Amino acid sequence: MPAFSHSTTTASTAIAVPPSLSLPVIEAAFPRRLHPYWPRLQEKTRVWLLEKRLMPADKIREYADGLCYTDLMAGYYSGAPDEVLQAIADYSAWFFVWDDRHDRDIVYGRPDAWRRLRFRLHAALDSPRHHLLHPDPLVAGFADCMMRIYSFLPATWNARFARHFHAVIEAYDREFRNRSEGNIPTVEEYLALRRLTFAHWIWTDLLEASAGCELPDSIRKHPGYRRAALLSQEFAAWYNDLCSLPKEIAGDEVHNLGISLIKHEGLTLEDAVAEVRRRIEECIADFLVAEQGTLRLADRLDDGTVRGMELSAAVRSCLGNMRNWFSSVYWFHHESGRYMVDSWDDRSTPPYVNNEAAGEK
Repeated sequence: MPAFSHSTTTASTAIAVPPSLSLPVIEAAFPRRLHPYWPRLQEKTRVWLLEKRLMPADKIREYADGLCYTDLMAGYYSGAPDEVLQAIADYSAWFFVWDDRHDRDIVYGRPDAWRRLRFRLHAALDSPRHHLLHPDPLVAGFADCMMRIYSFLPATWNARFARHFHAVIEAYDREFRNRSEGNIPTVEEYLALRRLTFAHWIWTDLLEASAGCELPDSIRKHPGYRRAALLSQEFAAWYNDLCSLPKEIAGDEVHNLGISLIKHEGLTLEDAVAEVRRRIEECIADFLVAEQGTLRLADRLDDGTVRGMELSAAVRSCLGNMRNWFSSVYWFHHESGRYMVDSWDDRSTPPYVNNEAAGEK
């Protein structure tokens, strides 16, 4: 049963969360919100995945809704215009498909296929219009997402988004090499890499698209705002690590905070899980402090001018959606078939992935 009612924007949960993954503070203090466009969003993203050939039709029918990719975004970017949320949701679904292709290219030893895809994504990021008809569906789908996302805010925001995503692509390449060589990064190396592979600043940039306002550097780099943004993303990345640990151990992964703690800090599996939980709980507490500082910033910005009112409202929108990220990520991990490894025939092979290197036939 979903953690929300489809007819409302908030609801109490009805999902039994395993004690090892339960975070009572999220369930009590971070109410889940759902964008009212969600039912249409889910339907249109399913159609988009099919039209762009990003998943086989049978896998879309069987798995797309249960993977809950649209639920994750509909619970995050509250208040976004429908067309903005649709573009973000399609991009998010693309991102998961890309992540799966990256994983399969590693598992099946396809470095040449990965290298070609890496260079094509860099090119499509800078010139999406020229890649809309690319024979690799992953490249064409990405170009379609970028054309839409680039239409919402000025060229300065687009350049920042592109810069951030170029860095994400390169981080995925470092992850490819680490996994291919069996190199488990140290805790500090992992945390720095994770901020890129989880695309912390991409999802934060998209908060501005949701709010319909590009924020100036003075706000984005304000210590309170930047810390609140970072903590919301760190929570998501580390909670994902906690929930993904069984899947990633089964798949011989090397990128997980728990795995780095075991390898480099000498922790047992039980102690590593406890340490990841401690960091997650500390992250939540620190966010609540940063949230108050950012609300004070929003108050100061509202100086009676039209521009001041606009910036204040945008900061409040972005901050409110940072808060939404906690609950949306939390419940996503307990609803999505992406993490239900016990139901898979092979715990190391997700049933919803295509094992072929598309575009390489």
